[in-house]
Amino acid sequence: MPVFHPRYRREFSHQPARGRPGPHTRSDLLLSGRDWNTLIVGKLSPWIRPDSKVEAVRRNSEAAMLQELNFGAYLGLPAFLLPLTQGENPNLARLLSTHIHTGHHSTMFWMRVPLLAPEDLRDDLIENEPVPVPEDGSGDEKTWIWWHNFRTLCDYNKRIAVALEVGPDLPSNHVIDRWLGEPIKAAILPTSIFLTNKKGFPVLSKMHQRLVFRLLKLEVQFIVWGAHHHPEKEFCSYLQYLEYLSQNRPPPSAYELFAKGYEDYLQSPLQPLMDNLESQTYEVFEKDPIKYSQYQQAIYRCLLDRVPEEEKDTNVQVVMVLGAGRGPLVNATLRASRQASQRVKIYAVEKNPNAVVTLESWQYEEWGSQVTVVSSDMREWSAPEQADLLVSELLGSFADNELSPECLDGAQHCLRAGGVSIPSTYTSFLAPISSSKLYNEVRACREKDRHPEAQFEMPYVVRLHNFHQLAPPQPCFTFHHPHPDPSRDKSQYRQLEFAVEVNTVLHGFAGYFETTLYGDIMLSIRPETHSPGMFSWFPIFFPIKVSVPGGGGSAGGAGLGAGRGSAGGAGLRGRGGAWRGAGLRGADAPSLPTAAAGGARGRARARGLLALRGPAQGVVRVGGDGARLLCPAQPERPLLHHRPVRGRHVTETPPPFLRLGL
Repeated sequence: MPVFHPRYRREFSHQPARGRPGPHTRSDLLLSGRDWNTLIVGKLSPWIRPDSKVEAVRRNSEAAMLQELNFGAYLGLPAFLLPLTQGENPNLARLLSTHIHTGHHSTMFWMRVPLLAPEDLRDDLIENEPVPVPEDGSGDEKTWIWWHNFRTLCDYNKRIAVALEVGPDLPSNHVIDRWLGEPIKAAILPTSIFLTNKKGFPVLSKMHQRLVFRLLKLEVQFIVWGAHHHPEKEFCSYLQYLEYLSQNRPPPSAYELFAKGYEDYLQSPLQPLMDNLESQTYEVFEKDPIKYSQYQQAIYRCLLDRVPEEEKDTNVQVVMVLGAGRGPLVNATLRASRQASQRVKIYAVEKNPNAVVTLESWQYEEWGSQVTVVSSDMREWSAPEQADLLVSELLGSFADNELSPECLDGAQHCLRAGGVSIPSTYTSFLAPISSSKLYNEVRACREKDRHPEAQFEMPYVVRLHNFHQLAPPQPCFTFHHPHPDPSRDKSQYRQLEFAVEVNTVLHGFAGYFETTLYGDIMLSIRPETHSPGMFSWFPIFFPIKVSVPGGGGSAGGAGLGAGRGSAGGAGLRGRGGAWRGAGLRGADAPSLPTAAAGGARGRARARGLLALRGPAQGVVRVGGDGARLLCPAQPERPLLHHRPVRGRHVTETPPPFLRLGL
């Protein structure tokens, strides 16, 4: 709603218009304070042009804009709508940033940005002209560049979001994907884009419907704007149609239902090797309907392959469950043995003395002498006999970030020659992503008595939601068990290149993993091969301090290294749209803090992990004794020292209603 009448052009410099008597706008007494605070979004007058090249227009627009913003703050409006109509908006950014930082209000500012610039809208269907191709190749990307330049000038202020205006023409899927990684709070639907069905009701095309479904996942508010183009029906028919789409969108998957409420929620990874997990954390993991079913199937297949049919009554397979927790893998092993009609002897090895109490209760009440409970670290335990099968679930969101290779190699002395490990192999994957939401969440994780940039030195377990994956994930580190040489040097290095289709900005990397339990039985959190219905792991997010622009058909790269005995570290340089990174993997890095699992597995990165740096900031290796400079940094930027922090999350829940009109 316009705060001032859109045709009321105030004059702030010249008389007599400057001294015009009477109120400038309607009284705030028309609505209650609650209504102003929850139901109304302010709108800037369309004649205000703070970046006009005409000085008189610019000065008058500055004064009018501040007047309207201040009155909106006085009313307590939850949001204020401002248009972006060109690529260069430095004065608008300056005025808005000053208003945000000097005022005592919590108003959100929605920047109205069209999906396509007005001059790029196609009219070939009317004029039978060829589709125009911009000389600079920007085309669909022009308005995103407007937005990116503006939010960069405003230093990624989290109170500045996007109100995306959808036109009759839609850009390519790559461009839409990139927009869905931005902080979209509202979608503006002009009435002119609605078609008419056989009964005279307004409807959207199939392409627009798919876009609306994707926007609904982000819980945006919809604004219907424009003249009534369906006079036979009431104007509310537009709203009724949007409500119909909302009710008939594809149902959420089991994974989405479980993760509801944890979208883009930063969690400090858990460290089950260093810390003793709580009972509630184990309980959350045990609710996964897929993981233990797959483990049971893998153990069942292994038992069938190892024991001939004629020996199944006499051959007793020794199974060691390493990291037994509260016993779900032990139960899966027992079910698999019954399914295969095989005899097994199980050792349940667990270092957490509190979880051992639960295991002993299971043994006393259910398992009996078939299971032996061992309270010990698997690497230090002297087994009374060697195992035919080692079963473990030590994987983190980035596969090896819970020290699974070191733990399983350290326990390999318990496995007899020709024995089997479940899992047998696992691979981590890395993908570049863009997400203003996550970038701002990490920036907000500053803590008192910590280095102001320490929050960028640690990874976060997060249910990725409001993000854009810039390129498909690529494999990083692979480990096999059992290994012929468990005491080998585990140093690894990978250099990855990512081809990015559109101009974008890099905010960090998303980490995933795939594991082969046995044969062709797998578990995966990689999006392309994600195990349906599995929610034990969320992806891991490696942030970078300085966002790096790139893409537009260029190739970006990331180099990842793994070195035993060193902490994780990384460097990142951006040059000409290409990304370069370096990382280290080590076994004895300083530990990271623990957070509650929240919903899925908040897992540990016990190596001190990627401290990704921005352009020209140098490369730093972060170790237990601080940071060591590998490449020179800018003198004005201090080096980071390992100061782990807990992740925090600030929710911004919009009112659950659809809004009509402007």
